[in-house]
Amino acid sequence: MAKRGIKEWILRSLILVIGLIIAHFGVTLFLLSNLGADPFNVFVQGLFRIISTAIPGSGSLITHGRTHMAVCLIIIFILLFVDRSYIKIGTVICMVCGGPIIDFFTWLLGLFLGNGQPLWSRILMLVLGCLILAYGMTIVIKSDAGTGPNDLVAVVISDKTKKKFGIIRLVVDGVFAAIGFALGGVLGAGTIVCIALVGPVAGVFLPINEKMIGKIIRQHSTENQQD
Repeated sequence: MAKRGIKEWILRSLILVIGLIIAHFGVTLFLLSNLGADPFNVFVQGLFRIISTAIPGSGSLITHGRTHMAVCLIIIFILLFVDRSYIKIGTVICMVCGGPIIDFFTWLLGLFLGNGQPLWSRILMLVLGCLILAYGMTIVIKSDAGTGPNDLVAVVISDKTKKKFGIIRLVVDGVFAAIGFALGGVLGAGTIVCIALVGPVAGVFLPINEKMIGKIIRQHSTENQQD
């Protein structure tokens, strides 16, 4: 029984990693469109601006990336008191691996896309990026091995209020973007598109990926029982 549990945990972790790669491929496409940051990073931009302004000369110490990680850690810390069952090893994997994955895809896609893309191409990249992000994000969530700290906010609120994830995610993205913009973050047209698309599209993909992942897990469990 314990052995099956370990195998299932490994399988769910592999599914999470696949979803993480898909989601961050979408994030990279979205970012390369140069039409605006995702809502969470608008918030991080604004927070970074406030901190760096309040503490002169802290630019080399308090970078955007470190501010991003600090916000993630704060969200995790808060959830430890709200409901620690949401904090899993996959949450740490998402937080630690997301940046390097985006860096890799930025380099890879940069070899083909280059600079100076026409506006229609950039809009296409933005929309495709949002759709791919939503799909990958729901694989991560339904792997039940953990998810990114910013996604956790929407997941927890959705579970606690029994409201649809897609709507909650839209609201959470809107709040992050609005606060970030008020703090001085850059709110581009792509940010608005991301807010409007990712939550509702994720709401459509969630039951699809739940069914797919459930089938994979059940099939794996059946094979183990036969062995």
